[in-house]
Amino acid sequence: MGLGLVAHLVRLGVLSSTSDHASVVSINLFVALLCACIVLGHLLEENRWVNESITALIIGLCTGVVILLTTKGKSSHILVFSEDLFFIYLLPPIIFNAGFQVKKKQFFRNFMTITLFGAVGTMISFFTISFGAISIFGRMNIGTLDVGDFLAIGAIFSATDSVCTLQVLNQDETPLLYSLVFGEGVVNDATSVVLFNALQNFDLNQIDVAVVLKFLGNFCYLFLSSTFLGVFAGLLSAYIIKKLYIGRHSTDREVALMMLMAYLSYMLAELLELSGILTVFFCGIVMSHYTWHNVTESSRVTTKHAFATLSFIAETFLFLYVGMDALDIEKWEFASDSPGKSICISSILLGLVLVGRAAFVFPLSFLSNLTKKTPLEKITWRQQIVIWWAGLMRGAVSIALAYNKFTRSGHTQLHGNAIMITSTITVVLFSTMVFGMMTKPLIQFLLPASSNTVPSEPSSPKSLHSPLLTSMQGSDLENATASIVRPSSLRMLLSKPTHTVHYYWRKFDDALMRPMFGGRGFVPFSPGSPTEHTGR
Repeated sequence: MGLGLVAHLVRLGVLSSTSDHASVVSINLFVALLCACIVLGHLLEENRWVNESITALIIGLCTGVVILLTTKGKSSHILVFSEDLFFIYLLPPIIFNAGFQVKKKQFFRNFMTITLFGAVGTMISFFTISFGAISIFGRMNIGTLDVGDFLAIGAIFSATDSVCTLQVLNQDETPLLYSLVFGEGVVNDATSVVLFNALQNFDLNQIDVAVVLKFLGNFCYLFLSSTFLGVFAGLLSAYIIKKLYIGRHSTDREVALMMLMAYLSYMLAELLELSGILTVFFCGIVMSHYTWHNVTESSRVTTKHAFATLSFIAETFLFLYVGMDALDIEKWEFASDSPGKSICISSILLGLVLVGRAAFVFPLSFLSNLTKKTPLEKITWRQQIVIWWAGLMRGAVSIALAYNKFTRSGHTQLHGNAIMITSTITVVLFSTMVFGMMTKPLIQFLLPASSNTVPSEPSSPKSLHSPLLTSMQGSDLENATASIVRPSSLRMLLSKPTHTVHYYWRKFDDALMRPMFGGRGFVPFSPGSPTEHTGR
């Protein structure tokens, strides 16, 4: 996959090589670097300070130094970054796998809190960083940046990268914390991109009430439309595979159809100017709940590992490139006339990220705890610190949005734009390497293993076998629900709104959705069908 992607990039002309021989050399070098990242990541698996993201960044930096020396300071990387490369090839597998592999029971059990952090919290962080940038950078002579650029900075630096934290957390030992950090990270990225896209459609030099209301309306439209498109694509794939039983003749076709339908949902969202991130994430959730149970056993194993592998390669690819691009001479030359100012701007941005993150994590955690009935459901003070820390790292999405806004095909010749790019790279490198290295010791100090374990759903290597909202099904679910004396619907909704929504969703899912679209326990027996090997 990595070799095919790079080869395709050569054909598209995004490689900086000027001859076929140089292109082959570039492909070999980059694939070798990807292999080195995988090997070193494995050797450093138990290391307390370093993770795979940091490993890829360090290898990228070292490679950039070598390329600088061999080219006598002309270049530091073998690829010229294109925001299209990121948004078309690298981002879809990362986000889709996040939705496909998520423990849906925990995700939807804490859906209200996740939405509170991921959507409302991101908006708070966006306004905090934007107003801070307008008030501080507006007084500094950093080029021809207008209000729209400062608001774009708010959206760019509101996008978190919680990979380092998720690599340390155990979703079986701390299910609540893991689901909050993971869910908020995905919703946060989607919200940041939707915000960024919504900002591009308005002239923000003259802001009034009408512009603000139109902006909020456009934001809600993008959010809801993108979600609906993802759900529709996932249900369509489930219905087609369930009705046709493609696996009777070829499991390759099943796997190919799932991959292509997921990618089609993303590209269709981009074509309609919606949020591809949100679309492909919910497409992944729906596919794992319906489509995945309709395919043969061999296709299940194949898709589960194929999606995870594509996501892993894409993440490694991106961090490796960021490490190389950190030494790009062109951008630093345009910002070199004021190195002190560049460092000052990077420090201010990092401070705004810290403040913007704290501005919503602790207040929203307090509000969330007011609705919880038991101590196990509440977010403790130490968990709040971990959630705050998890969102301090900036990574893939921030880099891509910054390039999208301040460069054209990876290049810029404007002083202000160059400073914003170099500052973004500095913040990403510092937050990922410094904060990332401190993540594992911090979590071990705040959440020692002896106090981490709480009652949770049983650990299972086949996490995708879990239904969307419950670990019971069929007769077990009927017996369990029949033995519970439930209060009135209104009383349930007022006392436990999340649990009430889940209860009625399960009834709707069992009565209508799964009989129509398939899923665990609802695929009829037929020779060659997915149920032939499951004994259901």
